[in-house]
Amino acid sequence: MPAYHSIFLEDRDVPLSTSTLRQFPCPPPPHPYSRPAYTLPPLPADVSDMDVPPDSESYDCVDEILSLFRANVLFRNFEINGPADRMLIYGTLFISECLGKVKPGMTSREAEKALINVSLDHFAIPGDVAFPLNQAFEPPRDRQDAETLRQYLSQVRQEIAIRLHARLYAGGEGPSKWWLSFAKRKFMGKSL
Repeated sequence: MPAYHSIFLEDRDVPLSTSTLRQFPCPPPPHPYSRPAYTLPPLPADVSDMDVPPDSESYDCVDEILSLFRANVLFRNFEINGPADRMLIYGTLFISECLGKVKPGMTSREAEKALINVSLDHFAIPGDVAFPLNQAFEPPRDRQDAETLRQYLSQVRQEIAIRLHARLYAGGEGPSKWWLSFAKRKFMGKSL
């Protein structure tokens, strides 16, 4: 059975400012983290932000990463069919890193703090020596491209951390064992 690929592979209508960001063609999540933000339409009143259907206009790359994580993390190989798959790979690796920071006995507040801290930590971007998937990503052309890419990935990391926390503590008590059971899995044998 092949891994699940992004539904945004054919999406070409996303406004992007640089060629470096074209590696991640999915729009950044709609959050007030400033540029390079792209605002999605609001969710309908009858749809929960944890159950956004893929055919909704409000479905974004973070929703897709979170919904496909538990299926894709089981794979050791992943064929990149287009730029949107790169975002799916990066997000899956980041969720694995986040789950490694959450322990079974943590309160919701402790886990929230740990997830926000890992999302704000200094991180490698494509082109950096420490970035694990340099062979699949183009390095930024210049310093400005690198800064724009760092802002974009920082925004995505923060949004993943917020939405992951909501899923981990959806029941109100302790983190979900259905998420934490994937904490030791290494997607493609890599980690961020």
